[in-house]
Amino acid sequence: MFFQRLFSHSPIVGVFFSFLLNSAYAAPLAEYLGKENNYMPDVPQPAAVLGFEVGERQIRHDQLLTYFQTLGQASSRVKLTPIGQTNQYRQQLLVTISSEENLINLDSLLEKRSVRTLVNADKKDSKNSDEPLVVWLGYSVHGDEISGANAAMLAAYHYAASQDKEVTDMLAQTIIVMEPSINPDGMDRFVNWVTTFRGTVANADANHIEHHQGWPSGRTNHFWFDLNRDWLLLSQKESRNRLKYFHYYQPNVLGDYHEMGANASYFFQPGIPTRTHPLTPKENTRLTQTIAGFHARALDQEQRLYFSEENYDDFYYGKGSTYPDINGSIGILFEQASSRGMQQDTINGLLTFDFGIKNHLLTSLSTVEGAWKNKARLTAYRKRFYQQGLKLAGKEKFSGYLLHESKDSHRLAAFLDKLQQHQIQVYPLTEDYSHNGKQYSKESSYYVPLEQPQYWVIQALFNQETNFRDNTFYDVSGWTMALAMNIEFQKVERTWGLELAKNTWQRSEVKPQAIDENAYAYGFEWHHFLAPKMLNQLLAQGIKAKVATKAFTAAMKKGKRSFKPGTIVIPAGLQQQANWRELVAQASQSNNLEVISFNTGFTPQGIDFGSNSLKPLSQVKTLLVGGVGVSQYEAGEIRYYLDEILNIPVSVVEQQRLGKINLSDYSHLIFVDGSYSSLPEATVTKLSAWVKQGGTLFAQKRGAKWLADKELLKADFVSNKQLEQLFDTENLSYGDKEALAGRKRIAGAIFNTRLDTSHPLAYGYDKAELPMFRNSTLIMDRPTQPFISVASYTEEPLLSGYTDRNLINRIANNSALMAHNLGKGRVIATSDNFVFRGYWYGSAKLLANSLFFAKAFHAPVGK
Repeated sequence: MFFQRLFSHSPIVGVFFSFLLNSAYAAPLAEYLGKENNYMPDVPQPAAVLGFEVGERQIRHDQLLTYFQTLGQASSRVKLTPIGQTNQYRQQLLVTISSEENLINLDSLLEKRSVRTLVNADKKDSKNSDEPLVVWLGYSVHGDEISGANAAMLAAYHYAASQDKEVTDMLAQTIIVMEPSINPDGMDRFVNWVTTFRGTVANADANHIEHHQGWPSGRTNHFWFDLNRDWLLLSQKESRNRLKYFHYYQPNVLGDYHEMGANASYFFQPGIPTRTHPLTPKENTRLTQTIAGFHARALDQEQRLYFSEENYDDFYYGKGSTYPDINGSIGILFEQASSRGMQQDTINGLLTFDFGIKNHLLTSLSTVEGAWKNKARLTAYRKRFYQQGLKLAGKEKFSGYLLHESKDSHRLAAFLDKLQQHQIQVYPLTEDYSHNGKQYSKESSYYVPLEQPQYWVIQALFNQETNFRDNTFYDVSGWTMALAMNIEFQKVERTWGLELAKNTWQRSEVKPQAIDENAYAYGFEWHHFLAPKMLNQLLAQGIKAKVATKAFTAAMKKGKRSFKPGTIVIPAGLQQQANWRELVAQASQSNNLEVISFNTGFTPQGIDFGSNSLKPLSQVKTLLVGGVGVSQYEAGEIRYYLDEILNIPVSVVEQQRLGKINLSDYSHLIFVDGSYSSLPEATVTKLSAWVKQGGTLFAQKRGAKWLADKELLKADFVSNKQLEQLFDTENLSYGDKEALAGRKRIAGAIFNTRLDTSHPLAYGYDKAELPMFRNSTLIMDRPTQPFISVASYTEEPLLSGYTDRNLINRIANNSALMAHNLGKGRVIATSDNFVFRGYWYGSAKLLANSLFFAKAFHAPVGK
């Protein structure tokens, strides 16, 4: 590209350069796309834009964008749509490829095949020859699985430039949508690593640092989230940006392109038949199998190894290849053995980067071809899917779900917003409603009717299945969103007496009232989801605040009002800044959170504002232990909740540097799941001294187990030997090995716990029962000593997902959250994950409470 710009002023040199460029790159492109193809000369090949061949080196995201922008300018078959930006301000891009006429009429074509049109169509008319086929191809959702992004350039060039009649006929009836890089931030993190350690001479040694990324890896996005688990949960902006376009295009088929271990070959779905979610229609699997024949033929022609119907399941609807299955589409997973660099020695011989690119190219083309040649079946299937959903909804024993949350409007609105993004219709109540002896106020209650186009998605989100045909799961088995967000929901058998608004729910902000500028004190209640964010904001601005550890009532203009423990009080007499009242008012407005004005410190009942039961609060300074051996996912989830949602800065320190850090600079240290065995005893001694001097340790899962092993946490964990003894292995054959492993594992399920709501770490919770997420078999025995178990599992704790009965019985009644003193400090530990995948709003406040209220409780333990 440098020489092209340098000599562009000279026509003669320019022609000569063009000749060299086209001559030099003709053969490599032919290796990908064949020598017989007839391409338009005016449409640029990737190498002409990049300055190097596809597969010659790892491309950065900006180079990928540059090629597609150039392609879009050169071809009338290509439409580019920026769909948003990542957290690191990289552009997310959709590329639509079809005939020029289709692109001109894109909106009207998509409207004619919309779900609304389908469900209103004549049910007898199962064919619509005019409806265009839509095929969505998504690449490199894991940023270090980059062969897909490279294959996207070649596939796009093929469809944009080919003059082959079959291609032009295909494009006249097909709309191809490409997302060339689903995870731009992770992609560039990986490319920078590989490029840094790549040598002049290719190194195929699997031990070479090029093939072993640092922490965090390029698999995840900016917040270290796995975006291929977020289609249903929508915690990350990349997913939210994409989903509205998914529902705009409503594809018939979606290809999801990944990489796997270097010693594998190539995989395409269908996977293991028994591991398909029961909501997915069987016809979906049959259509997947039909299209699989096209992949097999494409790979057979090149004599390339592949497999299907093994290893991978199609169960969790939060993945890119599975979410389409509850939206009338056929989702197909592709996995390519990864060179994790330019080349790597494997059990199948030398695996090169360009080999993997071509595999994904071959199946990209076979996906489009297979879909096109089965257009009639796919079109009819999609129509039947939605019409069958309405029919099944009418046969259910209940009509819909009633939702209710009276105390936390933000958490409720966040849940409703997720439903809305999934195109689910939710209706506000216009009158109070009584159901099963409970009164539902119209201000905080909503109704989700089953009989609507998104019937399948509703079932997937609210389902609480605990028994499954196959108990081996590649990912989580329970993800019920209302449980995760701690939203009360009930099935409604019939809607008699249920008065609903005509229009569906729309988000609206009701700003709190202005504060009294002469108040004796201000306060706000802790049950609001954003209360920790507001508290941190005020503390960071130097405003003095206290937490009430006992209940009180206050005389208000409209009578007495009761306040529970956890209420934050901001006394005027403690403030030193001239504009502190203005800062409180601004915080109230920005967080949409009510601030109560108190005109006296003397209360009719309960503690007065000068009581020692109002504990002073300090700004937290948090250190999160990271680095090699630590779960980047769980570290990312903690970081996301504290940094992105609560705006609390988090200092991440790799565990190998922990011993060199001045711990007195921090109020809290957080250990997530991981291996900490490499930490030297000197660091453990340093940690112990820091806690005893007043610091707070928070740890989860193996982080908590490590603290117990080092006697910093006074807890007993069930041993591996004890867990093994739960399972009878007599008379098992070798063929039972995989099933037994599945029984011994908790892939991800939802368990019910019982909170001690009087404990400061449970402030903000009115109800004693709280669902929690568990994906580990680590079990903390309930301590015999009182006051240190904050949350325990119920007698029958499993709410959603699969867990073997032996494990359920062993978990029941044991501790989920423990907290105790250690010297002047505190140690807080859980066997669960309070902020799993960024959507567990229900238990997230337990983490916030561990930061702000650690010194509000006193629970010494015996030596």
